[in-house]
Amino acid sequence: MKRGLQALDRDVIACERCERLVAWCRRVAREKKAAFREHEYWGKPVPSFGDHAPELLIVGLAPGAHGANRTGRPFTGDGAGPFLYSALHRAGFASAPESLHRKDGLELVGARITNAVRCAPPGNRPSPDEALACRPFLVREFELCRSTRVILALGAFAWNEVLTVLAERGATLSRPRPRFGHAAEFAAGPEWPVLLGSYHPSQQVTRTGRLTPAMLDRVLARARSLSRAAGRSRG
Repeated sequence: MKRGLQALDRDVIACERCERLVAWCRRVAREKKAAFREHEYWGKPVPSFGDHAPELLIVGLAPGAHGANRTGRPFTGDGAGPFLYSALHRAGFASAPESLHRKDGLELVGARITNAVRCAPPGNRPSPDEALACRPFLVREFELCRSTRVILALGAFAWNEVLTVLAERGATLSRPRPRFGHAAEFAAGPEWPVLLGSYHPSQQVTRTGRLTPAMLDRVLARARSLSRAAGRSRG
């Protein structure tokens, strides 16, 4: 499983399927933000980060232009990162409350973080064709993370991408299609991970109080509870 995920990460980093996204990531890395003028940007598709046998798989939308596109690690280097990683630390999924850069020694325990789209898109909005082109990476991630019992989708885009991948892999979706919401849940059956939803921890959401630390803590506690229940039933 570890070698398979490492191979997946290498394929992600080398991907040039989407001309617009490749050009944008490189442009941002070349022009940079004034505050990070002295930083060396990653400027490529961003691989996943975390445990190679995760019980919890966290899926976001896409890397931030001056966050993960700069640091090379999901949810690292922009405003969403401190909010997410501090919550993961409180829940026991992270060894420290901060993610600073790829070589900071941070470890995730029982959790793995990825994005539905692996390149930073202009305006943080990938096109439908770009999402489709990147989807095979998410399919491979799901297939390799066989220990995953809960998938946490951060935002509606990630929620819908996860549902699409589950359906492509043979899961039966309820009708009408499960709707995204904070703390929403969908279980396709005992052989499939439970899907949880949370508002995305972007600064636009957290600064307004739409998503608070307590709200994310409760979702992560629910993820832990569901994972333990699934472990007992499988055992």
